Amino acid sequence: MIRARPPDVNGPVLSRPAPEPPRTVAVGDHPDQVMDLWPDGGPGRPLVVLVHGGFWRPRVDRVYVRSMAAALHARGLPVASLEYRRVPGDPDATVADVLAGLRAAHAVAGPVVTVGHSAGGHLVLHAAAAEPSLVRATLPIAPVADLGLADAENLGDGAVRAFLGGPASGRTDLDPAAGPTPPGPVTILHGDADANVPLPVSRSYLDRHPSARLVELPGHDHFAPVDPLSTAWETVAREILAAAS
Repeated sequence: MIRARPPDVNGPVLSRPAPEPPRTVAVGDHPDQVMDLWPDGGPGRPLVVLVHGGFWRPRVDRVYVRSMAAALHARGLPVASLEYRRVPGDPDATVADVLAGLRAAHAVAGPVVTVGHSAGGHLVLHAAAAEPSLVRATLPIAPVADLGLADAENLGDGAVRAFLGGPASGRTDLDPAAGPTPPGPVTILHGDADANVPLPVSRSYLDRHPSARLVELPGHDHFAPVDPLSTAWETVAREILAAAS
């Protein structure tokens, strides 16, 4: 049982202004099938693909990870940020859009480093197991890595059931904890003061996939790891740079 705490739903990074991306390209016909680009990183650096969170709900989009994208680009990394359809009860559209975006990124840049926050962490873990040839390393941040546990604990006020259109037990094919272990390296970063997606969710994933690595961020909440102004950022950036080296 996860000990419930009031969630921090209003991390400052959600509302802080950030620069527009240099480019945005379509990867499908729907308005949400797009990818923001911060191209031209250092020589030989792989593309880092960010996948935002928001409990798969339509009200949260990729804008809040623009500060993160710009900060990584300033360190010499080419960066892309995927948008995807977020339709309650249609998880297959969401998963298909993320995989389509990763295929498009792979077509121009080769295997990518994926970084996903919260629900985006779930999506990059699923993608790394479903199509591992697209990905050279996976870094989920505060991921909803065990849909069964997240459903049982009613995280996000029923977010898992709203996303799947039913209980997690009906879609174990979309649950990273229940699925195959990604063959490439997986490094999970998770604050131990996270009330939105508590740390035991990541630990549960590691219990089933012990080859993954967990980096705990003491004293940090759900949003600090994706906020370049937080004290957690240096650890997060260091891990992403190491995966991209």
